[in-house]
Amino acid sequence: MADVKPIGKALFLREEELRRGIELMFFAYRDFTGEADWILAEKAMGRAHHRAIYFIGRHPGITVSNLLNILCITKQSLSRVLSGLMKDGYVIQKPGVTDRRQRLLFLTKIGIAFESRLTSMQARRFAAAYRGAGVDAVDGFQQVLHRLLDIDTISQMSQQDRLANE
Repeated sequence: MADVKPIGKALFLREEELRRGIELMFFAYRDFTGEADWILAEKAMGRAHHRAIYFIGRHPGITVSNLLNILCITKQSLSRVLSGLMKDGYVIQKPGVTDRRQRLLFLTKIGIAFESRLTSMQARRFAAAYRGAGVDAVDGFQQVLHRLLDIDTISQMSQQDRLANE
């Protein structure tokens, strides 16, 4: 059984509440990704393509190595994804400025438009959910998600934030 501890005076997380949260997470993820899946399927792409496009757009000039760390997929899988994205004109690769061995990734104009289309759709879903739940729920939701992350993921996100602010 899960480690269940009381929160506050009246709320106790019983197994049923924990299971309900797990179910909601599964269903929310399914619905959140479902709309994007349709658009990706039209272009013979999958979720790995979507994640790559998203993070390259979020961090223009990201190295292949950093993208590999974020996506947690094999080099072979990432190579297949990036090869397809470059062949289809969504991503370009440039050598590093100080280290020419580095491969820096950027979205092309069509890559930017495609990433924007996917992200806008998902952002609308988040905005509607946030509006419906209220201001206090937004912070609470983000705190819960943050506490679901592994320590390595938290460190990775902090590193990405630092790189984005440079």
